Amino acid sequence: MQDHRFQHSLVWIKTKMKKPTQEERQRMCTRKRKFRRQGDALDAALLAGVERRRQAYLCPLCGHWHLTSN
Repeated sequence: MQDHRFQHSLVWIKTKMKKPTQEERQRMCTRKRKFRRQGDALDAALLAGVERRRQAYLCPLCGHWHLTSN
């Protein structure tokens, strides 16, 4: 029962969080490393030893690939 309450709390927190503004998204993008290709991003994760905890995604703001945690 305790686990169910915890999961319910996480769902509530996620639904109550506001979406980032365009300015906040731009700031988040500029702080991340940019990769020209998906393979480059995944290679960087492999070299850092975090390949299982990272995914590459194509950023709609800058058009480059970033790494994000799963």
